[in-house]
Amino acid sequence: MNSTKVVIIGSGFVGSSIAYATLIQGLSTELILIDSNKEKAKGEVMDLSHGLPFTSPMEIRAGEYEDCLGANVIVITAGASQKPGETRLDLTQRNVNILRTILEQILKVERHAILLIVSNPVDILTTIARTYPEFEAHRVIGSGTVLDTARFRYILSRHCQISPANIHAYVVGEHGDSEVPLFSSVNVAGTPFGVLCNECNRTCEINFQERVISEVRRAAYEIINRKGATYYGIGLSCTRILRAILHDERSVLTVSALLDDEYKKLGVALSIPSIIGKEGILRRLPLNMNEIEKEQFLNSVEILRESLFKIKS
Repeated sequence: MNSTKVVIIGSGFVGSSIAYATLIQGLSTELILIDSNKEKAKGEVMDLSHGLPFTSPMEIRAGEYEDCLGANVIVITAGASQKPGETRLDLTQRNVNILRTILEQILKVERHAILLIVSNPVDILTTIARTYPEFEAHRVIGSGTVLDTARFRYILSRHCQISPANIHAYVVGEHGDSEVPLFSSVNVAGTPFGVLCNECNRTCEINFQERVISEVRRAAYEIINRKGATYYGIGLSCTRILRAILHDERSVLTVSALLDDEYKKLGVALSIPSIIGKEGILRRLPLNMNEIEKEQFLNSVEILRESLFKIKS
């Protein structure tokens, strides 16, 4: 394996879950955890290191911001957590301030690594990160709706009794309450979902699509209400992004970004199916939406704009 270095800033539930999944999948040769609570980072590293006899060789250690030098990818998970009853956008100002502090520290030592921003509200934070000219646009990536897309596929797979790996469906827009699951473009092995439904012997309720959309949007709240936080799903979805980058897969994932492309005029980072490789986002794909989905998508954009406008400099 070529030498690859991943730095994870924040060793809480999400950061440690990403580290664990990265270790299991053997995605890098060097994995570094940075946290303001240095003992927490050291404890996570000790725990992870004891699993090395069962995985691919990897150097794992707790580090400082100086260790960002030469990183292929820097994953930012640090920030205040979403509490029961809070929306992701409620976290905005607190986590914007934390992000700015982190980026200033990174810029002292590294300007060429790909930034993978995971902290919420991820679209707003990704937009803020793009205001730093030192970071190239295509190398500033938010985890976006990769997890929401996985939830969408899982829910459909459970209903249709088909492997989620064979269901092609995407969620676009905000990673949050206004996200848009694109029912109009769902397909299974190239067969449109509507055609598949017509051939199916099962009977779906009239409001089936509305129920699925609600379930996708409410998933995080349901988990937080039951166990206090979400971390396994986001850990695996971020590792999926890492794999696409480190293996130069050119896979299509719904990451969040603000690039100099046709979507730039929208003014905020948001999730669009994008081709991901070792240089970051290689291309964002045009959206195929019906009129209702277009209206919902533009509403999602407006909600993000309003949140961005409220941020204090």
